[in-house]
Amino acid sequence: MKQVNVGLLGFGTIGTGVVKVLQEKKEQLAQVIGTELNLKWVCDIDLTRARAVKMSKKLLTNDANQVLTDPEVDIIIELIGGIHPALEYILTALQNKKHVVTANKALLAEHGKEIFSTAAKVNKSVYFEGSVGGGIPIINAINVGLAANRINSVFGILNGTTNYILTRMAQEGADYQTVLKDAQQLGFAEADPTLDVSGMDAAHKLVILASLAFQTPIELKEVLVEGITEITASDIQYAREFGYVIKLLAIGKRTEQGIEVRVHPTMLPKDNLLTSVNGVYNAILVEGDTVGTTLFYGRGAGMMPTASAVISDVITLSKQILCSRVNEKCNIPSTMNFSLPIGKKHIPIKPIPRLTSKYYLRFSALDQPGVLAAISGILSRYKISISAVIQKGRKAKDVVPIVMMTHEAMEASIQQALVEIDKLPVIKRKSILIRVED
Repeated sequence: MKQVNVGLLGFGTIGTGVVKVLQEKKEQLAQVIGTELNLKWVCDIDLTRARAVKMSKKLLTNDANQVLTDPEVDIIIELIGGIHPALEYILTALQNKKHVVTANKALLAEHGKEIFSTAAKVNKSVYFEGSVGGGIPIINAINVGLAANRINSVFGILNGTTNYILTRMAQEGADYQTVLKDAQQLGFAEADPTLDVSGMDAAHKLVILASLAFQTPIELKEVLVEGITEITASDIQYAREFGYVIKLLAIGKRTEQGIEVRVHPTMLPKDNLLTSVNGVYNAILVEGDTVGTTLFYGRGAGMMPTASAVISDVITLSKQILCSRVNEKCNIPSTMNFSLPIGKKHIPIKPIPRLTSKYYLRFSALDQPGVLAAISGILSRYKISISAVIQKGRKAKDVVPIVMMTHEAMEASIQQALVEIDKLPVIKRKSILIRVED
């Protein structure tokens, strides 16, 4: 049987992992697929720096078009990241009748409609298991393993950098900046960590997961995104006193008012399955009406876990290609089953102001009589009921932290109340809000 030829765009960390797997597991992959999987091209702008694999220079090129237009290439693997020129490369690959495998979550979240519309027109497939959760096979699980379910919610710790930071802060009582610096030195955080700590990386992944889980197109602009930069060691300690753990959570939830899609620091009860997920690990809880609650756990990033996901897509596509060579009727492209939904939205997105939740509130106030009464009075006017209060000693000159837990309240009411509270002369810093998921 004729071999399946692969062209790789991007020879960085993940690309190196993919080459390593293709080289070391060549015979195993051939047995699984039914024919040889041949790496024909590796393209990168820098072909001189040392990598952890050795390969023939005949396979190397810095000309992407040489790979994209080669008629013998069956599958293009895009691992260069970013939006441009990755978008143009994928569209060109599809127009040249090639299947595509990508781990580019930002590209799919922001330009998925264009990519999958093009794939459908040319009857080719775009696979993207590596875009969410690293080596966790969550995309295949939602598309195939849980296909018999009406998925009601998907909750995830989707960013290893922020989970590492929050874990260290919780275990050591360290401050955010100290742990971030350590994470950068250890390679767990980028030199510019903004994409991770702002919550945007998790938001890209949530767009993909929620779109698949609820089978309706979701746009990045519809997701509430908040990061961890305002979380302090004190917040983590107060949460512990209330019986909670703080995690940066990506939440997709089906409600009667529509779908909630949000990424933000979240207080979870200590006995929640996700609270024991520490360090750089990821975990995703999926609740279906048939299966109940399922947990997917593993390394959410890194060379080999992500390479594992990429190769799994290549294997599936290779089997599809072989099948079509034998019998054209056997070629059932996954663009209809595995693509992000690209049609009209059939489930509305629930506006964030209509969200109902319990809330953790931290105020930095002057140490003087009447402060607690003033804060409580404003909350009461917005029908926000307080369930617990912690007031500690001074953290700064004449300033004390006042921490409250509320009963369920409307997001709009909480936000309006905080605007008024922050205008009080006794409040010295912007108040902190953390939502609670019980």
